[in-house]
Amino acid sequence: MARVSVLGLASVAAFLFVLAGCGDGSPGGAASSAKATGDSGKKRITVALLPKRKGVPYFTSCAEGAQEAAKELGDVELIYDGPTDGSATASADMIDRWVQKKVDVIAVSPNNPDVLTAAMKKARDKGLHVISWDADATPESREFFVNQATAQNIGYALVDTMAKDIGGEGEVAIISATAAAANQNEWMKHMKERLAEKYPKIQLIDTKYPGEDQNEALKMAQGFISDRPNLKGIFGISSMAFPAAAKAVRDAGKSGKIMVTGLSTPNDMKEFVKDGTVKSVILWNTRDLGYLTVYAARALARGELKPGATVFKAGRLGEKQIAGDNILLGDILVFTKENIDKYDF
Repeated sequence: MARVSVLGLASVAAFLFVLAGCGDGSPGGAASSAKATGDSGKKRITVALLPKRKGVPYFTSCAEGAQEAAKELGDVELIYDGPTDGSATASADMIDRWVQKKVDVIAVSPNNPDVLTAAMKKARDKGLHVISWDADATPESREFFVNQATAQNIGYALVDTMAKDIGGEGEVAIISATAAAANQNEWMKHMKERLAEKYPKIQLIDTKYPGEDQNEALKMAQGFISDRPNLKGIFGISSMAFPAAAKAVRDAGKSGKIMVTGLSTPNDMKEFVKDGTVKSVILWNTRDLGYLTVYAARALARGELKPGATVFKAGRLGEKQIAGDNILLGDILVFTKENIDKYDF
C-alpha cells in the first residue's frame, strides 16, 4: 500500500469532504463533487457509492477518500448514500433507484450478497457498470471487486496477532457481523485454517453474529466473559464488533487478561490501545480504499479498465495489481501503541 502522509491527507480530504456535503445526512441524501466539467471536456461520470451502513466511522472514512478522488479527477459526480441501519433490502432499493436515475457506475459494499445479487444484476442488464468494494458480491453481479487485501492475508494476520498476544494457547471466540457477510465468512475460513495448521493449542469456542449493532456486540462479548472463565481472547472482525469487545473487556476489569484484536479504524481503537486493553489493530487505509474505488469506477466507465487487465493506475496510489477480477489495494496495516497516533481515520 502506498505510504502517504495520512495526517496531511486527512486534513485535505476532510476539508473537501465537508465542502461537498458528503457527511452522514439523511438516508436518501446524496453528496456530490463540484458540477464543473472536467478538463477533458468529456461527459461527466456519475458514480454511486453504496456502503454496507452509512454513519459508521469506517465507511465515512472510505467516503472521504472517494470524495478526494472525485475532486482530483474533475469529471466525476459522486453520490455517497446507504442505509443507516445496515438493511440489505434498503440497499437493494437504493440500487433500483440509481438504475432509474441512469448513473454510470454503481459501487456496492454488499451486506448480504444473496439479497443484493438480483438488484446488481438488474443494473448490469440495464447497461450500468457495477463493481463491488470492501466486500465482494457474486461474480455474475459485478465486473470487478476492489479488494482491500486478500482474505487469506487478513485471516492469517488476525490469528497470528492473537496467538502472539495470548502466548499461543487458550480459548478464543469470534464476534463477526451478520452470518451472511461474505467478507467476514471468508476471513473466518482462513482464520480456522491458520488455527488448525499453526496453533493447535488455541481453541475456537464460539462465533457470534450481532449484525451491525454495536450494543448487541457488546452484550455478546459480555456473555463470553461471564460464561467462559478460561477465555483468553476475543476477535472482533467488524468495525462495530471490535470496539464493543474491547469495551466489554475493559469494563469487566479484564484488560491484559483477555486479549482483544480485530478490524476497526485506528481512531475508534486509540483509547483501548493506549490503556492496554488492545495491543494491535488490523486494518487497511480506508481512505485509500474509497479513493481506489472511485478511480476504478471512472476508468471502467471510460473504457480504460477492461477484463484481462493486470495492472491499474490509480492517482497517488500508483499502479495497483489486478488478480483476475480483483483490484488489490495492497498490504494490511497493523496499528500499535507505537504508531497509532500517526493515523487519523
